[in-house]
Amino acid sequence: MAKGHRSQIKRERNAQKDTRPSAKLSYARVSVQKACFVLDAIRGKDVQTALGIVMYNPRYASTLIEKLLKSAIANAENNNGMNVNNLYVAECYANKGPTMKRIRPRAQGRAYRIEKRMSHITIVLDER
Repeated sequence: MAKGHRSQIKRERNAQKDTRPSAKLSYARVSVQKACFVLDAIRGKDVQTALGIVMYNPRYASTLIEKLLKSAIANAENNNGMNVNNLYVAECYANKGPTMKRIRPRAQGRAYRIEKRMSHITIVLDER
């Protein structure tokens, strides 16, 4: 059990909170592996370069990540008052979400399971 008054505990918890601008997409209908191909390409890059990479990437996940990156940039500009030209992708990762299980009929009365995977994609920006 935590020691101290409830307001003191909340104050300490909020002091540890990450203030960097971020955006999160939950339940994206793309597997973690496929999302990571695009995320690995933009990690550590400045925002303009990352947008260029994502716009011309042929993968389906890149359309989702482009929208998410634009949202993170808007959050940085409007909520944190940061300059867009100084921003870069500090962190970006995809975590495993729930899996939808479907049945595919096969020959001789068999049934194969199809797993439609989902992921939670997060992008965190920071200023140089």
